[in-house]
Amino acid sequence: MNPQAKLLSITSLFLGSTITITSNHWVMAWTGLEINTLAILPLISKSHHPRAIEAATKYFLVQAAASALLLFSSMTNAWYIGQWDITQLTHPTSCLLLTAAISIKLGLVPFHFWFPEILQGTSLTTGLLLATALKFPPITLLLLTSPSLNPTLLTTMAVASAALGGWAGLNQTQTRKILAFSSISHLGWMTIILVYNPKLTLITFYLYCLMTIPIFLTLDTIKTLKLTTMSTAWTKIPSLTATLMLMLLSLAGLPPLTGFLPKWLIIQELTKQEMTPTATIIALLSLLGLFFYLRLAYCATITLPPNSINHMKQWQTNKSTKMFTTTFITLSIMLLPLSPMIFAAP
Repeated sequence: MNPQAKLLSITSLFLGSTITITSNHWVMAWTGLEINTLAILPLISKSHHPRAIEAATKYFLVQAAASALLLFSSMTNAWYIGQWDITQLTHPTSCLLLTAAISIKLGLVPFHFWFPEILQGTSLTTGLLLATALKFPPITLLLLTSPSLNPTLLTTMAVASAALGGWAGLNQTQTRKILAFSSISHLGWMTIILVYNPKLTLITFYLYCLMTIPIFLTLDTIKTLKLTTMSTAWTKIPSLTATLMLMLLSLAGLPPLTGFLPKWLIIQELTKQEMTPTATIIALLSLLGLFFYLRLAYCATITLPPNSINHMKQWQTNKSTKMFTTTFITLSIMLLPLSPMIFAAP
């Protein structure tokens, strides 16, 4: 891809996200989301492969439908109460339409169908942007409107997302699809606590990004896209493959790794809100995700490929791991001791 075109796309992504996050007016927020959509399309289709073109087309259609629904909900709210302010979304029909629009943009169940297919059709670096940076503006809109949203509807969608994200990821063999269903499952954890503690939703999203970024970068470094090739990854950069197992277990939420922190805080908050059955259900559903994270870790670090006598082994390469990647790897594994700082925060 042309460096100037790539720079323009990335700058537009940053600009669109900034406009949406900082705006108080619904039309400005919608404009930022549209800039984001148009900026990511060249990055999705840059390989000119039929799967990439298909993914770009699907992404455009889905995001255009979601943006139209968002604009319609804000117009309906302005028609009834005379306010375009994002925090003044009070009309019930508008709240329902907005929940549907943001759910489509994020990929929450039952609007999840597009996300795994698009992630499968694009590169790992673009998939990383789709799974992290492009989810921040819609989540910000959810946070701003959270007092007006229906808690029962959000809880139902959250539990369904955690269930489907774990269940559908069990029989996947493509690492990008596994990470897509992992994202859907984590969005369920973020959504379930949105109405009761919006700050906790934001903390969970930050920590999810912190854990997902090094996994995508590691898979991109070792050039692994399928489970069948994971077993040969240890011969390329053994140390990176070993830490990949820890990152996957952290994403699954096992203590004493970083990923345990958001799940612990969410279950604690749900218990305080007298939602113990819901907390129990979503904690049990996380076991489904743990299964396919363990399968990824098993394929990457324990399984050895079948070697024939005439086969030349690919031993450790001279490729070095970037400082950016190693920093995120460290943070994704070792942040749990900082949890008292989060408890002490106002």
